[in-house]
Amino acid sequence: MPPLVPNTGRPYNPVVTLNGWTLPWRMNNGVKEFHLVAEPVVREMSPGFKAHLWGYNGQSPGPTIEVVEGDRVRMFVTNKLPEHTSIHWHGQRLPNGMDGVSGLTQPAIPAGKTFVYEFVARRPGTFMYHPHADEMTQMAMGMMGFWITHPKAKHPLIDEVDRDFVFLLNAYDIDPGAYTPKIMTMLDFNLWSWNSRVFPGIDPLVVRKNDKVRIRMGNLTMTNHPMHIHGHEFTVTGTDGGPTPKSTRWPEVTTDVAVGQMRQIEFLADEEGDWAFHCHKSHHTMNAMGHDVPTMIGVDHLQNRARHHQRHPRLHGDGQARHGRHGRDGNALARQHRPHDERRRPVRLG
Repeated sequence: MPPLVPNTGRPYNPVVTLNGWTLPWRMNNGVKEFHLVAEPVVREMSPGFKAHLWGYNGQSPGPTIEVVEGDRVRMFVTNKLPEHTSIHWHGQRLPNGMDGVSGLTQPAIPAGKTFVYEFVARRPGTFMYHPHADEMTQMAMGMMGFWITHPKAKHPLIDEVDRDFVFLLNAYDIDPGAYTPKIMTMLDFNLWSWNSRVFPGIDPLVVRKNDKVRIRMGNLTMTNHPMHIHGHEFTVTGTDGGPTPKSTRWPEVTTDVAVGQMRQIEFLADEEGDWAFHCHKSHHTMNAMGHDVPTMIGVDHLQNRARHHQRHPRLHGDGQARHGRHGRDGNALARQHRPHDERRRPVRLG
């Protein structure tokens, strides 16, 4: 969806959420009110490949929340999950009772109930939201989202930009033929995604030549990601703690985003072309190749298939018909065309 230009409240320059959207609000006696619904969702992670996840308002990750520094915000959170939940406002300065840690700062939100959070957005920056109730299960199922607090006035450490993009790094372990992530996986995930999308399903970051570009990345996976851009140099201008002092910035082409961190980078798009932007861990860019697949470099695949066909003709359909049509050496095997399974991500090489 296009950026949500505010029609009430104080003005700001909206962000672009990759494969996502900004949550609408209403003004109620000077308070900006939002409504998040935690619920099961179906997410098309790439064309033809769907996963059964949990998220907010029909999508994983949930919609981006945009407010202005100093706004009083009221968040209605309705739980339509089959278990209790809560929301932690990652990185925010707020009253302790609004921090969203179930069993510590609040009772968990039971299934079918609504809880109201209310606080003032005290400092500008880029933040995240996610459950702090059964969080290993709920985050493994895709429950997370972005929060942007725009500065209320011109800020000495926050430059104006032409394009402002946001996305979350998240990961899943979904077996081929399955729809639902395995929630007990610790590190060995097989799908590394941006906003629960994988290539070629990720929106491109389209800009004009000489645009000043800002990209905000949050990492809610279980490992770090060295994020690398081609053809340009950038500076890290912000973290979860806010904008970085200008004396600490230097040109880079790769920056590491650790677990639970946010990094905000900025650059001048002064080179024309289609430039790659990716995590530099190669198995993250390849995605669902699997760690248990043996090395097949140097193996004659056609010869192996022919031998297997000779020994097990029934596994390849009508063995007699195939032998009669293609010869008993089995070297010319008919290709079997099968419909695409939406539970399986097609493998594509870069």
